[in-house]
Amino acid sequence: MLLLGLGTLLVGTGLLGTLLGLRAKLEDFSNTAIGAIMTAYYLGYVIGTFVVPVLIRRVGHIRAFAAMAAIGSAAVLCHGLVVHPVAWFALRAVTGVAVLGVYMIVESWLNEQAPQVIRGQVFATYMMVSLISLALGQYLILVGDIGALTLFAVAAMLFTLGLVPIAATRVHAPQPQLHPPALDFRHLLQLSPLATLGAFMAGIVNSAFWGLGAVFSQRIGLSEAGTALFMSATILGGALLQWPIGRWSDHHGRRGVLTLVSFAAMAVALLMLLVMRHSLAALIACAFLYGGLMFSIYSLSVAYMNDRLHAPGEVLEATRGLLLVYGIGAITGPILGGPLMDLFGPGTVPAYSAAVLGLLGTIGLARMVWRSPVPLAEQGEFVPMVRTTPMALEMLPQADAQMAMDLPPAEKESIRVRSP
Repeated sequence: MLLLGLGTLLVGTGLLGTLLGLRAKLEDFSNTAIGAIMTAYYLGYVIGTFVVPVLIRRVGHIRAFAAMAAIGSAAVLCHGLVVHPVAWFALRAVTGVAVLGVYMIVESWLNEQAPQVIRGQVFATYMMVSLISLALGQYLILVGDIGALTLFAVAAMLFTLGLVPIAATRVHAPQPQLHPPALDFRHLLQLSPLATLGAFMAGIVNSAFWGLGAVFSQRIGLSEAGTALFMSATILGGALLQWPIGRWSDHHGRRGVLTLVSFAAMAVALLMLLVMRHSLAALIACAFLYGGLMFSIYSLSVAYMNDRLHAPGEVLEATRGLLLVYGIGAITGPILGGPLMDLFGPGTVPAYSAAVLGLLGTIGLARMVWRSPVPLAEQGEFVPMVRTTPMALEMLPQADAQMAMDLPPAEKESIRVRSP
């Protein structure tokens, strides 16, 4: 029920993100303004990682959940009532905080309900539901007029209805022990420069897609149906190709695969630049491949960082740090991509992403020369990931192992007895 509710909410979230880009074009917003508006969502997301834990500790999960749900639904609807770049910037930031809050509370409940022995499976299912729901949301732009209030109302309705299965689920509210994440960027760079920069650059290219993908597709002449197809193909590529890419990295060395995937994503982005005005079929095929490669970079970076860790207490802390680094990169993506699109046209979006990906691949090559690889026998398990909150990271297999090591003997025995 929790995943059903979250999936419904994410369908609305996916609809809203694409709808804002299309409506902004209709209202003749500049690409710079659109980039700033889309950046505001990630700014709110990062702010939420510090604000929401404080709210949860003060009033508890249930009241915090109600507050975030109400604020989020109202903010989504207000986008359609007040159509102005400044208003949308503020509303998008509020939406980012609210969505982060809902994610964090639902993930806390998932952690509470999921037995420790299957948390990795729950995490993988959660990631798949997230991407498929976001892909489905793209097609809802076809059910109404993007120039009217209707689609904003549909997005707000889905946001609200998604909360019903979550609110109706009988779960024990976790104790409010959340703390804002700490970011020691220097320590992360010392542990693994490639993984840290990989997370940062993954944030840039992912947010450039989420924030400017719909605008790009409209600027090159795609219809609303074509835009939905382009966006959903990219998302489904991420949902379907992350796992085989990750399994490949488990058996052929994480660093080399991360470097190769970065260059491959760069090549596909440049190919997209060549075919974008000539063949819709070729563009959609490129979008699918690009999504699989692009979405894998963050997952590979997290897995590579975990391969470099040895102390029991480092896994969760480093992974949370990378999530925050990703968020900071995501703030950068649209705010730079929007002005570049104003200056050089829609082709800037794939070109800009290709440049970032090429830089990451070059850094990977340099690290292959300067530092020996992690032996295959010491590599951990790859887990597909999208942007999430620190709470979901506790469902990672590496985190399970770490938490088990940190438990007192009596609790370890209790977990062993409950396991099938």
